[in-house]
Amino acid sequence: MAAKGFWEAAAARPEHPAIITESDAVTTYGALRERVDRLSHGLRSRGIGVGDTVAVLLPNTVELLALELAALQIGAYFTPINRHLTGAETAYILGDCGALLFVAHERYADAARQAAEESGLPADGRLAIGVIEGFDSLSALEHGSSGQIPDRTAGSLLLYSSGTTGRPKGIRRELTGLSPETEFSAQASTMLGLFGVTSPDEVLLTVSPLYHSAPNGIALCALNSGQTIVLAERFDPAQSLALAAKHRTTYAFLVPTMFHRWLALPEIERRTYDLSPFRTMLHSGAPCPVATKRGMIDWLGPVLLEFYGSSESSVITMIRSEEWLENPGSVGRARPGLHVRIMDEEGNELPPGQPGLIHARGGRTFSYHGDPAKTAASWRGDYYAPGDVGYLDEDGWLYMCDRRTDMILSGGVNIYPAEIEDALFQHPAVADAVVIGVPDPEWGNRVVALVSVHPGRSVTAEELEAHCRLRLAGYKCPRRIEFRKELPRTAAGKMNRNRVREEYLAGSLESPTPR
Repeated sequence: MAAKGFWEAAAARPEHPAIITESDAVTTYGALRERVDRLSHGLRSRGIGVGDTVAVLLPNTVELLALELAALQIGAYFTPINRHLTGAETAYILGDCGALLFVAHERYADAARQAAEESGLPADGRLAIGVIEGFDSLSALEHGSSGQIPDRTAGSLLLYSSGTTGRPKGIRRELTGLSPETEFSAQASTMLGLFGVTSPDEVLLTVSPLYHSAPNGIALCALNSGQTIVLAERFDPAQSLALAAKHRTTYAFLVPTMFHRWLALPEIERRTYDLSPFRTMLHSGAPCPVATKRGMIDWLGPVLLEFYGSSESSVITMIRSEEWLENPGSVGRARPGLHVRIMDEEGNELPPGQPGLIHARGGRTFSYHGDPAKTAASWRGDYYAPGDVGYLDEDGWLYMCDRRTDMILSGGVNIYPAEIEDALFQHPAVADAVVIGVPDPEWGNRVVALVSVHPGRSVTAEELEAHCRLRLAGYKCPRRIEFRKELPRTAAGKMNRNRVREEYLAGSLESPTPR
């Protein structure tokens, strides 16, 4: 039976592994709880109380999860910051969330120092893992008591959107006043129950960055269910397979780019890893090319479970492998308790098969921190709009087209880049692809594809054009295909097409690779 939160799990099985790092360092539940309690006492000694914010700029480490649990048991908000941001971008988030305490790793020292100075963070609110000039050591926070924390109340994550259009916004939820055990055991039971991974003997592979909502939320649920997390700082195709095989992980959360990189490994190498303990392979975060998902199911069996959602709404739809094989390309049906409808810009509901803005009703409520106008604009009545375009079929299966902001209008026709990228990914030489619209005097925009190729393979633009014409209507096919050594994806596998387009038009993107 699953534990009622992290603290009960630590009391019930103190010697059970909570976190195993890629270097095989094991932190037990008992040791993690002692550290969490010391950190909670330390946070309170620094003046952190209910409703205050603790921000971190850290890699995937035990310290990040310990600080998160410590903040969440004293009613604080916890904000993990994307470690790829510049100092100025980090400063904006520190100022916007009103962080009273900022913990950074020394490998991000330059960005951390700049952010702390520009945001006006007091000197006693700066802590470091390692050495950062002007920052005290994190160990100073752990010198106090490790005893029971009085007056405990549940805090919450305060995550920031990716900021693909304008400044990132904090996604804020009101504190409930419940105990940490009640709050977080309920969340864990709901989320992991949806995925069918509730046993305390499950082992979660975490290779996605914990500053993103899905990997963070799933890892937190795992700890609140007494499960073991195998934690890697970054995704490496071969290393992640080796970790999964060595520790017999039973489930994982990945994004489609990671699947593509796994499948790019030689089959003989992939087959050397025993992945039979995997029962559930969760994925989300970006549209998964049909060919990539078929390849994963052919390799691992029907263990893939895809969900569609957002940092704001959590899980909206789900689809299991068997369902996907009957409805290829779908991202699922609405999960229990939620309702999905497709609307046009005026709020009219659209019939099956017609693309429009996806809206969802149900789930957790939220607001954008300090931006009531943006909050109001995201709702139509009691339906929330994540900003994606899609359609429902006659049976209620949802199909994603693209982000509204990524849609290309060419010759008066809506073109969805994700559909073209899906076709490009079906070519065996293609390692990565991004499709953008660039200004054209005749068509308004023309479709341009930027492609990177697997090492040791080759393909010409003409061959890829012919490949696309076999799979897409002529008006959707790229008018120009250029090759790049590498494309700028985030650590979570997402592509910011707006930024790629801006850099392409400004000539600041990597120069084309001759073919």
